[in-house]
Amino acid sequence: MPDLEVLLSEERIHDRVDELAARISADYAGAEDLLLVGVLRGAFIFLADLARRLTVPHAVDFISLSSYGKGDRPTGAVRLLLDLRSEIEGRHVLIVEDIVDTGHTLEYLKQSLGARRPASLKTCALTKKPARHEVPVEIDYLGFEIPDVWVVGYGLDFEDRWRTLPHIAVIDPTS
Repeated sequence: MPDLEVLLSEERIHDRVDELAARISADYAGAEDLLLVGVLRGAFIFLADLARRLTVPHAVDFISLSSYGKGDRPTGAVRLLLDLRSEIEGRHVLIVEDIVDTGHTLEYLKQSLGARRPASLKTCALTKKPARHEVPVEIDYLGFEIPDVWVVGYGLDFEDRWRTLPHIAVIDPTS
């Protein structure tokens, strides 16, 4: 196993998820039809923790996209692998992402889901790498800005490994 340097501790992540859940709960107070859309596979741990902390009624669905080819860098082309099972027209939709890297995936999602006429469409991301942005995307609820390094844990992976670490750590994908 390569050396992993902890970037965000388990405690720091949980504190921030609590803060995000409180803000989202306040913003959606009175809304009866909030749908959390988790972007698989990376967002599943963040989404689960966030959903359990919300104090407003909500449902959960998932979507799966790919913006990576065979390498470790995004290609810019986004492919839909698994669509939502829920209808979103007239519903309040919150996209929940693990990481915003280039912004292509989130921009694609916002355009695609926005065309389905939700009552509102907002975004929540655990992390973003501002240095990697290629398209401007607005994130309504952001956990952390992180440097341009490869990270694993808390849902984030490298070659489908290290997703279940309770913290977020830096890994060197070349080692």
